[in-house]
Amino acid sequence: MPTRLNRIKLWSVGGGKGGIGKSLVTLGLGVALARLGKKVILIDGDLGGANLHTLMGVRYPHVTLEHFLTKKVTRLEDTIIETAVEGISLICGADDLMGAANPTFSQKVRLLQQIEELPAQYVLFDQGAGTSYNTLDFFNFSAGKITLFTSQTTSLQNAYGFIKSALYRKLSRDFAKDDEILQCLYQGGDAGNGNNFNSVQDLLDHFKAVNPEKHARLTRALWDFHLFLVVNMVKSNADLKAPEIIRSVCRDFLNIQPDIMGHVLFDPGVEAAISQMVPFPLHQKKSKAMVGLEQIALALVRQSRLPRRGWSEAREAHEEEDLPLDPIMANPSRS
Repeated sequence: MPTRLNRIKLWSVGGGKGGIGKSLVTLGLGVALARLGKKVILIDGDLGGANLHTLMGVRYPHVTLEHFLTKKVTRLEDTIIETAVEGISLICGADDLMGAANPTFSQKVRLLQQIEELPAQYVLFDQGAGTSYNTLDFFNFSAGKITLFTSQTTSLQNAYGFIKSALYRKLSRDFAKDDEILQCLYQGGDAGNGNNFNSVQDLLDHFKAVNPEKHARLTRALWDFHLFLVVNMVKSNADLKAPEIIRSVCRDFLNIQPDIMGHVLFDPGVEAAISQMVPFPLHQKKSKAMVGLEQIALALVRQSRLPRRGWSEAREAHEEEDLPLDPIMANPSRS
């Protein structure tokens, strides 16, 4: 199967609210990967307002995720649409299906199981806006997680909120049967028993003393949550500080350290291409936006082929190489 060609095949592009360019970045990365000779499938994960097909110049898709979710077709592969861009295929979102934005658990599992079997070297999943459980689950399922944002303050806040929500959704699922850990995470512990945790570091310290096995599971869950940051619509050098801000806040409050994957310059030619229903990377020979996207695509390929340091190796690393366990806020409504 093609999945053996890359360690990471599925990459999701998520973020806070709409308007940050997730679909455009997904499309641009797809074109950049295709120019590298890769076979790519784009999935429009916005099940309530799909628009990726419009950006690809496809006016009326004859098959969408609706056909798969309602079992009109049995295989996700049967919903693939070929596009005018060599090397890129598309699976359209189901924006015309009542309730599609909230698929059932069985529908979601069926979709996720078949994504990894799609005939492509890379699958790029354009996530919908917001932090619904379905969006977070699709994002967390992906081995490759890209959080997109702009340098605007509101976008930075939304990006941090999205990352925090995704992490807590993961922890909630990882420890779904452990009421003690869930209570500590979401309620700050049981003050009546003298355990009022203000940070996950407090939580880790507590379980390290009373239950080393739970401490190890929590620490590994944080280690396993790995994502990449991309800032879009960069207009100045000051905008390039945005990923560092997100990374710093994540380190200080969420105890994770995202990698900065790159940036995309603001490009006025993008809007002109959209109005003409032409994929914007094809609108000009060398658009400003594509310069950054091509660099990000190279980084994506590199990360896909480079296995992350194993858990046992991380624990056996020299002291100066150990990951710092900075405090993170235990209550998702705080900070």
